[in-house]
Amino acid sequence: MCVHFGEAMVLSRGARWAAGAMTAVCMLLLLGPGAPGGAPPTGPLPFDVAKGVVPDRVGTWNICNPCGGSGQDYGRATEIATYAPQVIGLQEACVRDVEQIRTYLEEVYGLVYRVAYGTVLRNWNRCGGLPWRPGGYGQAILAAAPMTDRVSIEYPDGGSEDRGYLAVTTLVSGRPVRVFNTHLAERRQPEARARQVRVLAAEVARHDRAIVLGDFNAVPHAPELGPMWALATDTDPGCRPSTADGDDADADPDVCGTTTDWNSKFDYVFLRGITPRTHRVRPSPYSDHHLLHTDLDRG
Repeated sequence: MCVHFGEAMVLSRGARWAAGAMTAVCMLLLLGPGAPGGAPPTGPLPFDVAKGVVPDRVGTWNICNPCGGSGQDYGRATEIATYAPQVIGLQEACVRDVEQIRTYLEEVYGLVYRVAYGTVLRNWNRCGGLPWRPGGYGQAILAAAPMTDRVSIEYPDGGSEDRGYLAVTTLVSGRPVRVFNTHLAERRQPEARARQVRVLAAEVARHDRAIVLGDFNAVPHAPELGPMWALATDTDPGCRPSTADGDDADADPDVCGTTTDWNSKFDYVFLRGITPRTHRVRPSPYSDHHLLHTDLDRG
């Protein structure tokens, strides 16, 4: 049982230590291991920080869960605020972490985002909460404009862990577009990813204009990504599947930029019916994946 010690009580040093220890234990029990930790760090934003939400910019970021350390959510909010995309898809996202990120984005940086969730797990070890009421884990989409027609689908075969995709309709560059956000099965499970891509691609094919964000856990030439390449192109013009003559563009990191700490291209902004202008990959201390964002053609 957690006991509240009133401010008016006078406690001995030993009693105060015991009360503090009890409070810490109670907080751990209530919040769980996935709770946001630590006071927000301080420091200036980079020189190239966006002045406000950029209406033609979209991004994707696997924010890494579990990833320890204090101030993670504030740091993640700072990374997002630096480039302020109109839409960003987050993977490995706990609902409570996303809510904290949104709070920092609004209260610290003045950026107001709406949110849609694609929860595939309820997991106390990952996301905290009470053991009988664990936090939600999966995908999330942050968008500056309203989102409609939300669909959250769990793949029939998630591999070693439940996986799925989230889709919404929102505005990018002032025009409505269908936005998908997904996280595919782990890197050593190509057969599961192949089944997942077929499910995703069938839905993407229904739309003339679509943006598909996510961590695909596969390099560009991986055979399981074939259905996506048949429908869309990646924002990085140097990244494409292998050609018939054996040209492996993604084998050269100077041609196809990597998006992870282990020098692999796993993260994509696939575009269907939309032309990219520029893209950038930003390594981050708050995840083992890099934040990838792209500015789209305004036409």
